[in-house]
Amino acid sequence: MTNVRVKITFPEHLIKQPIIARLVREFDVMPNIRRANVEEHVGWIVCELGGEDDAVERAIEWLHDLGVEVDRLGDVVES
Repeated sequence: MTNVRVKITFPEHLIKQPIIARLVREFDVMPNIRRANVEEHVGWIVCELGGEDDAVERAIEWLHDLGVEVDRLGDVVES
């Protein structure tokens, strides 16, 4: 099991898509959303993706393939 902290940035054409729900269903990855902002033209989520190592990596690769920007974050304290 692993926990990877990421910032996921969605382009405008994907904002209304159920991408987080698909992560849970298709990859058995559990997102723990720490912070988020979704607006009409852009959206981002800072979350921890928990699950089996290979499932988390496949989920991140799938996000990249969709055109979602995924930035891995270190252990940053959010304010």
